[in-house]
Amino acid sequence: MTQDEAYSLLLTFLHRAHAGGIRYVLVITGKGSSSGGDGILRRSVPHWLSTPAFRHLVSSHDHAARNHGGSGALYIRLRRTRS
Repeated sequence: MTQDEAYSLLLTFLHRAHAGGIRYVLVITGKGSSSGGDGILRRSVPHWLSTPAFRHLVSSHDHAARNHGGSGALYIRLRRTRS
């Protein structure tokens, strides 16, 4: 998957979750290549979440617990839907 594809897929996923009233999601970014480099999604996704396209959906994010993927995954807290 390219970065552009991942970006679009993540945005669509978060829009659907937000519209469905879901408050927390787990996003797996992976930890990077086995050769020791940081994965591009691991670095990019936190940056994407702070951009205007995501800002109205995302309240906060943090690394997941070890049993949920640790530094290769993120908990994303979505904003409440306005009624």
